[in-house]
Amino acid sequence: MNTPQKIVLVGAHGTLGRAVHAALSERGHEVITASRKDADIALDITDPESIAALYRQVGRIDAVACAAGTVPWKPVTELTLQDVRDGLEGKAVGQIELVRQGLESVAEDGSFTLITGILAREPIRTGAVASLANGAVESFVRAAAIELPGRQRINAVSPTVFEESLDAYGDFFPGFDPVPVRRAAAAYVRSIEGAQTGQIHRVE
Repeated sequence: MNTPQKIVLVGAHGTLGRAVHAALSERGHEVITASRKDADIALDITDPESIAALYRQVGRIDAVACAAGTVPWKPVTELTLQDVRDGLEGKAVGQIELVRQGLESVAEDGSFTLITGILAREPIRTGAVASLANGAVESFVRAAAIELPGRQRINAVSPTVFEESLDAYGDFFPGFDPVPVRRAAAAYVRSIEGAQTGQIHRVE
């Protein structure tokens, strides 16, 4: 039986975030949105103080779900050190900080669900930093799962390219089978309402 939860959803207004928001709301959860703009709470996941302010504002919660993360898309020959740092901050470090700072705000049996992607295992041209950041997040999820306090859980959702995003990204993913974004949203539901931890939920 599904018990309604109080969930912070980071990045609720992108293609994935909107689908996750709809899926969680339909199941009766209270969803608090957090992002740079047009959200219940303004949040910059690259700013630790912004994350701290988020947790001060929301109080006790049952889950954190992140559908946000940015990386530069450049050939390796054109990458700068700042590009690498920006990608790690925007996709990996920011999500890790959501977990690190959220441990005391999330319920003892609550959960964290992070976002990675198929590039952690299937690289494409211009995607080196994305592959790096996704792999870092997935490694963190597996490692953190054996250390989280109480019965807290952590998982990641790792989708391929979405059908809804083919106009923008299809050319970068030749030969990849796209999936409807609702399948990735369902993986968030599975992570939040289920019992597994340390899992990378592949959506391919």
